[in-house]
Amino acid sequence: MQKTVNILNKKAKFQYEILDKYTAGIVLTGTEIKSIRSGKASIAESFCEFNDREELFVINMTVEEYAFGNYYNHKPKAERKLLLNRKELKKLKKEMDIKGNAIIPLRLFINDKGFAKLTIALAKGKKLYDKRETIKDRDNKRNLDRIKKDFR
Repeated sequence: MQKTVNILNKKAKFQYEILDKYTAGIVLTGTEIKSIRSGKASIAESFCEFNDREELFVINMTVEEYAFGNYYNHKPKAERKLLLNRKELKKLKKEMDIKGNAIIPLRLFINDKGFAKLTIALAKGKKLYDKRETIKDRDNKRNLDRIKKDFR
C-alpha cells in the first residue's frame, strides 16, 4: 500500500482553461476507500454534474473493485456525491449556466486525516488553436531551459 495517493487528470490542463479551483470531499461506500488508498482509481474521463436537488456528483470516475472484497464490493463507475459548502455550490451552479463552462476533477488525494478529497476546477473548454498555442509555449519553454542548462 502506498503512503501518499496522488491521482492526477493530466489531460485536463491541456483540454480546458482553468478558471477556479475547489477542494471537495467525496462520499464513498464500502471498499472504495481501500481501492483509492492502493492507487486503483482513475479520473481521466470524469466530469461533475448537478442533479435536480442541486447536489454535485462526480460521474465516470473509475474506482476498481477491491481485490480482497467479497459481495460487499462496490460498483467501479458509480456516481459519487461531492461535499462542498452551500455558498460554493451556489457559485458553481451559477457559473455552470454559462455556455462552455464545465466542472472537471483535477486531482484525487488522501488528506492528513485519511479522508479522500477531490480537487475540482471550474473550467472552460479550449479551442483547437488554443491547444496549439499551449504546445508551442511548452516547446519554447523546453528549448529555453535546454539553452540555460548549456550556458551554465
